[in-house]
Amino acid sequence: MRDMPDITGAAAGLEFGVYLPQVNLTFERMLGRALECERLGYDALWLYDHLYAPGLPGAGSLEPWTLATALLARTSRLRVGHLVLCNNFRHPAVLAKMATTLDVISGGRLELGLGSGSVPGEHDQAGLPWGSARERGDRLREALEIITRMLDSSPAGSGTTYQGAYYAVHDLPNLPPPAQRPRPPVHIGGAGRRLTLPLVARYADVWNIPTYALDRIGELAAALDAECERIGRDPASIRRSVEAVLVVAEEDRLDDAMARARRHYGGPGYGLAEGGFTGTPRRVASRIAELAGQGFSSFIFFTQDRASTQTLELFASEVMSQFPRLRPPAGQPVDARTGLLLDIE
Repeated sequence: MRDMPDITGAAAGLEFGVYLPQVNLTFERMLGRALECERLGYDALWLYDHLYAPGLPGAGSLEPWTLATALLARTSRLRVGHLVLCNNFRHPAVLAKMATTLDVISGGRLELGLGSGSVPGEHDQAGLPWGSARERGDRLREALEIITRMLDSSPAGSGTTYQGAYYAVHDLPNLPPPAQRPRPPVHIGGAGRRLTLPLVARYADVWNIPTYALDRIGELAAALDAECERIGRDPASIRRSVEAVLVVAEEDRLDDAMARARRHYGGPGYGLAEGGFTGTPRRVASRIAELAGQGFSSFIFFTQDRASTQTLELFASEVMSQFPRLRPPAGQPVDARTGLLLDIE
């Protein structure tokens, strides 16, 4: 197991994140998970953005931006972000200022994810606009334009001006600038060829393939390459990542772990059977190495047991340790590549 997996053709290093939606989890529990991730060398902890847990209105669910702020204030190396922030909840100019401020306060450790919204019911209950997929996609495109311009306005005193159908800003300054330079890069996720991939090609520094599309990785990667070529962008300039269910256990515990995963993540959309990372540490490492060899460098996992210490330790010691890492050790200067993650069809 200690032999380094073959990642010929991979990027210079890999990064690993843990996705832990804050459903029925106290702040103390979330902080404990964050500190465990930091101790074990994970790169990032990811949250969700909903007014309440989808389908579980009686379950506790901490507000995600406040939670991310608190977690970043109590950690020193770990990055924190959302899969994903809902564009309809916050005006893009306000969100860009919030993100810039938190990036400065955290020393450049914010992962800024943004999407068009996924639960119409919570919008209706809160009196927030929903609209068609096209309308939400157009709002999201305008929001990306404003946010990326504000995050990238480095000259002192420069402002952002933009006039769209849904948003308008006029000579709006954003100082101090973000800690990450030249800016916090854009991280866009999704599989829709009509709306998502053109946005990836236009704005993204990182493209994320979500769970429901893991069975189409090769096809989608080729489609993104074609879209980049259409607008004159080098596809190699976009880093590639995956979000997936992780079920890792030693051989004698694997059946129980898989049974638990099927109970929680066996439904449509989770991609457990189609593309989950499942098996012993050796098999999981082999799957990571296969995708790394295809150019994927970021892996975001949610586990069958909601990120228990046992699973986090097993993955860190027997899988994560086998790969070269993207980021330098803690304490060294970091030109972090984070981003905006959106998911629309």
